Amino acid sequence: MKKTKIIALTLLVALFTGFSAQAKSGFSFGPKLGVNINKLSISMDGLNSDNRCGFTGGLTAEFIAPVFGVGADISIMYAYMISEVGGQTIKGNFFEIPLHIKYKLSLPAIESIISPYIFTGPSVAFKINSGNNFGETKATQWGWDLGLGVELIKHLQIGAGYTFGINNIMPFVPMETGAISDDIKVKNNYWTVTAAWMF
Repeated sequence: MKKTKIIALTLLVALFTGFSAQAKSGFSFGPKLGVNINKLSISMDGLNSDNRCGFTGGLTAEFIAPVFGVGADISIMYAYMISEVGGQTIKGNFFEIPLHIKYKLSLPAIESIISPYIFTGPSVAFKINSGNNFGETKATQWGWDLGLGVELIKHLQIGAGYTFGINNIMPFVPMETGAISDDIKVKNNYWTVTAAWMF
């Protein structure tokens, strides 16, 4: 947990160090809010996960090269995620850090009104705590994001993305018979829809 706090503090400093340079073209930051819809991917026939809706909120910053439209963004988010497996609940509170490569399409005639963009990149979520009835999940969960969005009036960004779970998030899975299996792989896949106001 101490290591997680150090990583979080380092990323916060990195994110907000650039705020003094916000007047420079291409850099912006702001608050971000949204919802996530989780569905666990389980490598066992007959054991399925149902979609459940959580929420997320935090801060984001981006830099886009004005001429090329290519850049990157990083966000520091709180995320509440919840899924259901076999009538049992899997939920947790996370500190999530997505880092994306981003391409924003600037259309000269209408870029001050609307600019579509796409993004992709890794995401890591550190578990703060959980309240599971089904089984305990790992403290660190890795994913890969892929998504698109639109920026309106140079400030409002509305985006939607899908996170493909990379690592097995459960070291073991409890069975109905009372036995425990460590051969089953469980990955956390989820949709995220967000709105951010950029300054």
